[in-house]
Amino acid sequence: MKKLIIFLLILTGVIGLLGVYYYQKNIYSKDVLKLEILGPNEAEALQEVKYVVKYKNNGEVRLDEPELVFEYPEYALPSEGNSRRVIKKAEDLGGAIYPGEERTFVFAARLLGHEGETKEAKATLTYQPKNLKARYTSQTSFVTVINRVPLSFNFDLTSKVQANKEFKFSLNYFSNINYPLTNVHLIVDYPNGFEFISANPKSLERNEWSIETLNNAEGGRVEISGQLSGQIGEEKLFRARLGIWQEGEFVLLKETTKAVSIIRPALYITQQINNNPKYVAQPGDLLHYEIFFKNIGDDFLNEMFLLVTLEGEAFDFSTLQAPDGDFTPGQNSIMWDWHKIKDLQVLPPQREGKVEFWIKLKSDWEIKDSTGKNPQIKTTVYLNQVKEEFVNQIKSKLMVQQKGYYNDEVFGNNGPLPPVVGQPTTYTIIWQVTNYYNDIKNCQMRAVLPTNVNLVGGKFFPAEQMDKFTFDQQSRELIWQIGDLPAGTGVTTAPPLISFQVVLIPDPSQRGRPADLIGPAKVTGEDQWTGNLLEFSAPGLNTLLPDDPSVGEAGGSVR
Repeated sequence: MKKLIIFLLILTGVIGLLGVYYYQKNIYSKDVLKLEILGPNEAEALQEVKYVVKYKNNGEVRLDEPELVFEYPEYALPSEGNSRRVIKKAEDLGGAIYPGEERTFVFAARLLGHEGETKEAKATLTYQPKNLKARYTSQTSFVTVINRVPLSFNFDLTSKVQANKEFKFSLNYFSNINYPLTNVHLIVDYPNGFEFISANPKSLERNEWSIETLNNAEGGRVEISGQLSGQIGEEKLFRARLGIWQEGEFVLLKETTKAVSIIRPALYITQQINNNPKYVAQPGDLLHYEIFFKNIGDDFLNEMFLLVTLEGEAFDFSTLQAPDGDFTPGQNSIMWDWHKIKDLQVLPPQREGKVEFWIKLKSDWEIKDSTGKNPQIKTTVYLNQVKEEFVNQIKSKLMVQQKGYYNDEVFGNNGPLPPVVGQPTTYTIIWQVTNYYNDIKNCQMRAVLPTNVNLVGGKFFPAEQMDKFTFDQQSRELIWQIGDLPAGTGVTTAPPLISFQVVLIPDPSQRGRPADLIGPAKVTGEDQWTGNLLEFSAPGLNTLLPDDPSVGEAGGSVR
């Protein structure tokens, strides 16, 4: 009996201790702390969003050592600081949370993402109820949906292309976001069978472009050339993405797609200028254009219109002649219709037709900085929903001047004037070169002196050009190594120039007529735009010296 009483006392104590422990463990419920995030349910991409984190102690116990952790949505751009995880200690929160006390904290950020994407913000609050050693945790979250991305992003791409034929398309983008975007990238996903040829601007890879900064109300364009292979009727899908690289991951902002069908070509269009399909023009040229069109399909083509548009500052449209074609000056286009051209009325399979026109290029046009550099002329032909573009380069224009003087302010000449047989008379020769439209490399100027004319040593101006000047006594050839000439040299900048002195001793056979002083001056150079070797000449000079009004015919004939 005594043992039973002792056992019951021990059991009662254990139960009591367990009860105390259970009471202390559960005296506080975390449900009495209300934690919530208030914010917009929808927002535009990169619009500043404010999250209000609010908590309230609805219990009767003080909550000590609170700590709040706020996590911005993935890829958000916090308005303050760079961390997407913010920790606020007790001292930041104002200390312990007393019964009935309510506090709020605001966190602001801009959300990155594409339309329809959900962005979740999270908040966690840990604390220790008074007189308890255990720490409790309350958590909550809030979801915002990106309802709009104020970016325009689309393809400019035809819906039908011919297989294995080069075509061009572009991607246009424009920002209406009132916030500067940095580290923006544009990525194109090409379909199978697409072969990349070129792009403007140049790509980082064949399918990726970098846009350093995209401000509000700014935009741009990426132009791509390529060709597509596949079966007739097959549809190919082009996809493009615009976004921002962040922490090694591509954050998508906008996406666009465009389907293209491969069609069977029905027409083959070619062009010749002056009987050359790859003609390189030069200023002042008269161009004879021939546009050939051939039916390479299986069906007859009927009642067609052919339109040609001309682009290029070098064209002199006042000289255009187009038999049977109607020219529209404002649009710089020529239209031929089937009423006047038999092959446009009916074009059987494998039959070829032709239209032609003539137009001159201007001898020169204005150069402003880089404007006008590397000129080209472009022809676009439209026929029966087929479009072909032809681009021809234009050579630069080198102007060379060769002038002679007896009375000048450079060296001061001497000897009889008019010149006398057997007596020396000196003259000043001036060379000058002007380069217009393209960069020129390895430019040099040459001329030959007659046997009774010699170069006067040491007479050069400016002196620094002396090292670029040579004279071969045997061949009698003068050579001036001018070097490289940027486009616009002598037009927008000072031209290269050299003056030198020659001496003439007339022989008896020259008595009573002008004596030659120097042969034709020829300038050559390598055109860096067209790849052509350019060559221009200035006429030779004799003692009549047309550029020196003080000489005239009386002073130019040998006595």
